[in-house]
Amino acid sequence: MTKLTLPQERRQPCEIWTRVMGYHRPVHAFNRGKQAEYRERQPFTEPKPTAHA
Repeated sequence: MTKLTLPQERRQPCEIWTRVMGYHRPVHAFNRGKQAEYRERQPFTEPKPTAHA
């Protein structure tokens, strides 16, 4: 597999949006408390339901 690289001058920042208090907002616009809360979040995957016999 080849490694893709992009020159620094062609790179651009990635803006991350998430839902807080019912509204979608960019993470950089959060206050300090919400930014800290966002960094502490733990992603999870809900287990698939099992079939009952």
